[in-house]
Amino acid sequence: MNSTATPKSKFNLFNLIVVVVIALVAWSWFSGKSSTPQPDAQHDSRALRVLAGSELKDIEPLLPQLEKDTGVRLKLDYIGTLEGAEQLAQGANYPLAWFSHAKYLELLEGARARVVAREKIALSPVVVGVRQSLAKQWSWDKNPPSWSDLAARAAKGEFKFAMTNPTSSNSGFSALIALIAALSSDPENFSLTPAQQQTVQDFFKGQRLTAGSSGWLSEAFVREQASLDGIINYESVLLQLNKSGQLREPLTLIYPREGVVTADYPLLLLDANKRADYDKVVAWLKSPAIQERLMKDTDRRPILPSIALEARFGSQTLIELPFPGQRSVVDRILTSYLDEQRLPAHAYFVIDLSGSMQGERLSALKTALLNLTGGDSSLTGQFARFRAREEISFLPFRHYAEPATEFTIASGGATENSLADARQFTQNFVADGGTAIFSALAGAYTQMAHEQIQYPDRYYSVVLMTDGANTSGMSLEQFKSFFRQLPQEAQAIKTFPILFGDSDNVAMQQLADMTGGKVFDGTKNLGAAFKTIRGYQ
Repeated sequence: MNSTATPKSKFNLFNLIVVVVIALVAWSWFSGKSSTPQPDAQHDSRALRVLAGSELKDIEPLLPQLEKDTGVRLKLDYIGTLEGAEQLAQGANYPLAWFSHAKYLELLEGARARVVAREKIALSPVVVGVRQSLAKQWSWDKNPPSWSDLAARAAKGEFKFAMTNPTSSNSGFSALIALIAALSSDPENFSLTPAQQQTVQDFFKGQRLTAGSSGWLSEAFVREQASLDGIINYESVLLQLNKSGQLREPLTLIYPREGVVTADYPLLLLDANKRADYDKVVAWLKSPAIQERLMKDTDRRPILPSIALEARFGSQTLIELPFPGQRSVVDRILTSYLDEQRLPAHAYFVIDLSGSMQGERLSALKTALLNLTGGDSSLTGQFARFRAREEISFLPFRHYAEPATEFTIASGGATENSLADARQFTQNFVADGGTAIFSALAGAYTQMAHEQIQYPDRYYSVVLMTDGANTSGMSLEQFKSFFRQLPQEAQAIKTFPILFGDSDNVAMQQLADMTGGKVFDGTKNLGAAFKTIRGYQ
C-alpha cells in the first residue's frame, strides 16, 4: 500500500499545480493584465520624484491630500542639503528638488543652470533654544543677546549647546553663516579680523553635541538635555520640542540681535516638461488652507503675508543676515570651521579584520578608508575627510584586539603628509582569524576614558565596523557590565556601528542605543556609510 500511495499523491499534487497555473493564466488573459505592473509599482512609476532635504519628512502626511486634490503624486527621496546640491550639479535625474533653502545649490554652476523655476513654500529661521531658567537669569527673554554674547557665555563654559555639523546639515550650516555674517564687516568676502576669529572659536567651545541631521540632533538633545543648556536648530524644530512633553523645562527661543538665516523651503523645477504638474503643486502648497495647515502641523511660518502668525511664533521682527554670493567664500567658511574653529575631535575606528573580511569585503573597507584619507575629491568628500587638528585612532581586531595606532592630522601644508601616513596604514590591512568585537570596543573605551582626563575638551566618538557576530573574547553582556562601570564622561561617548556582511544587527542596535549613537547600513555602500558618519563626529 505504501508503495502506491506516494506516486498517487505526487500525481494529485502535479494535477493541482497545473490547474492553478491554467486558472491564473486564463484570469490574466481575460482581465487584460498579463503584462501590467502591480498597482503599487505602476503608481510609483507615475510619481513625480523629488530630491528632498531630510527635514521635510514631516510634509509626508500632506501628500495623499495633494494627490487627491491635484492628481499629482510626489515621491520624496531624502538626502542632506550639501550632498543633494552636489548630486544635482553632477546631473542626478530628478524633475523636482526641495530643500530648506537653495542658496548654496545655486552657487554651484552645474546645479544653478538646471533650475527652471523656484517658489518659496514656507519659512523657518535657524534660532537658538535656551533653557528657560537660563534665559531668564541672563535676561535674554527680554533683551535678546548678540552672537558675540552667546560666544562669551560659551567661552566661560556657561552655555553648552547642540548644533548639527555645517557640512552635513543645513541648520548647522545656516547657524555658521549667520555667526560669520553677524561678526564680519566685509559683506562680500565675509572675512574676519583676528579678534573676530577668536570670537568664533569661543562660540564653538560651547558645542558639545553634533549630528549629521537636524532631526537626530533633536532626538539626541532630549536624551542628553541634563548636560546641555541649549540647542541651535530650525524654529519649527524647537517649537515642536517645546510641545513634545519631553523637556524638563521649556526652551526660550532666542533670535540674536544682528539677525538670523531663514530657511524658505523653495520647491525647484528642474525639468521644464513637468511644468504643468509643478504649477499645480505650487498652487496647492501656497493656497491659504494648506499654508494654515503647514503652520499648524509643521510649525513653519506661512509664506503668505495675509495669514496671521499664531502666538507661539512671538512678535519679534526677523532680521535676515546676508548670505555669501560666491561658492569660494562658503567653502572657505566651512573649511575654517572644520580645521580651526570647532572643538578638535578624536575619532576611534574599531575595525573588523577577521577572516570573513577577506576578498571583496576587505577591498570595500580599504576603499572607504582611502576616501577618508583624501582619496575622495568630490565636494562632500573633501569635507568628510580627516581634518586638521583631528586625532584618529585605528583599533583593528581579529580573535583578539590589537593596540591602537594613532595619527594626528597636522595643519596647513603638513596635512597631506598626515593623511598619507594614515592612508598607507589602512591600505596594508590583512584579514584573518576570529571576531573579538566587544573586547576591542572595551579597549577603545578604556583608552578614551584615559584620554578624557588629559584632553577633556576634545569631541570623542567611535565607529565600529564588523561583518559578523562576536566569536572571541568578551560577550555583549560582559561589555554592558564593563560599560556601566565607566566614568559618566566616558559613557557619554557615542558608538556608531556600521552594518556590513553578516553582522549581528540586533547587537549593533543595542550598542547604539546604549551609547547614544546611531546604526548605519553599509551593506550596499560601505564608503557612503563611513562618509555619512563623519557628520556625527
